[in-house]
Amino acid sequence: MMLEDMIKSNVRNMPPSGIRKYFDLINEMDDVISLGVGEPDFVTPWNIREAGIYSLEKGHTHYSSNAGFLELREEISDYLDRKYCLKYDPKDQIIVTVGGSEGIDIALRALVGPGDEVIIPEPSFVAYKGCTTFTGATPVVINLRAEDQFKLTVELLEEAITEKTKVLIVPFPNNPTGAIMTREELEPIVKFLEDKNIIILSDEIYSELSYGEKHVSIASFPEIKDKTLVINGFSKAFAMTGWRLGYVCGHPILIDAMKKIHQYAIMSSPTTAQYGAIEGLRNCDDDVQEMVREYNRRRRVMLNAFNEMGLECFEPLGAFYVFPCIESTGLTSDEFCEKLLLEEKILVVPGNAFGDCGSGFIRACYATSMDEIMEAMKRIKRFVSKIKETK
Repeated sequence: MMLEDMIKSNVRNMPPSGIRKYFDLINEMDDVISLGVGEPDFVTPWNIREAGIYSLEKGHTHYSSNAGFLELREEISDYLDRKYCLKYDPKDQIIVTVGGSEGIDIALRALVGPGDEVIIPEPSFVAYKGCTTFTGATPVVINLRAEDQFKLTVELLEEAITEKTKVLIVPFPNNPTGAIMTREELEPIVKFLEDKNIIILSDEIYSELSYGEKHVSIASFPEIKDKTLVINGFSKAFAMTGWRLGYVCGHPILIDAMKKIHQYAIMSSPTTAQYGAIEGLRNCDDDVQEMVREYNRRRRVMLNAFNEMGLECFEPLGAFYVFPCIESTGLTSDEFCEKLLLEEKILVVPGNAFGDCGSGFIRACYATSMDEIMEAMKRIKRFVSKIKETK
């Protein structure tokens, strides 16, 4: 028996994440400064950790309801209302998931299959394409453009939609570019979509990490709210990556369909993490804002450094990434990243790992300490200078 032949072709033919090889390389190297991992360097706020610890000490170690503790869903509902003017009934319009990633997965599994198309604006989170492919549906890529600051436009959307289109993913604030969409930029897209039979999957995991412009959810437009699923979670804003907790909000019919898959595949999200999240939503606004202020400081330093060394970079107003263009070096994104890692021990990620239109760019994450950012920028500047001297 050839075991490879037993694997479904859409799984077998899916290449591994383009990011993975760089993390494998740094496991064999010492003293590498990583600007590659999209993970806060902050420890989860103490009172969230304390709430988790207390729940364990009290013996609260059993399953929650499939959709998550009602108390947590009530806090999520209040949080979204006060932050983004989004109103969801905690009883039947919110499901708590194992990270935002599970939310993306079960949403797509509930909505699409063979013969359907999912529109994915790229560069974007690598899981969208994989999760779509694993359902048997076809990912249809929109290549976002640097001249638009990697924002979605109606013009690009019109070219991608067909009679097979079932889902549009809206990935803002964006990983890897840091691009956001303002209300004025969303309005024409909403107008275009309001009479289309297309479900909108809005990934808003970086919604709290916005600088200068307050995050606007596409679900805040009443004309398309019923056909929009909002994906969010605690990993980025609350520095809770390892707690694996997210949530999805939407119309009860859509949430009920997702809950069926969640019931069979997962059962419920981690109990300890849910108790921690309740505390975070109630009492950690100040902690989150302090982290955002620090990210903003790091963002400005990294952005200015790249522009000063001649690697042109538009200003990212969300998430915790910058996306500078490295075409002036004459290297491809992969060549730049590999040489930088081997020669200067700095890890950044090639832009094409997030889609072909990311070629000629790199992603650098500023969710690390200012000391490491300053040292990394010094080494990258030295590396770029050497390349330009030899051209």
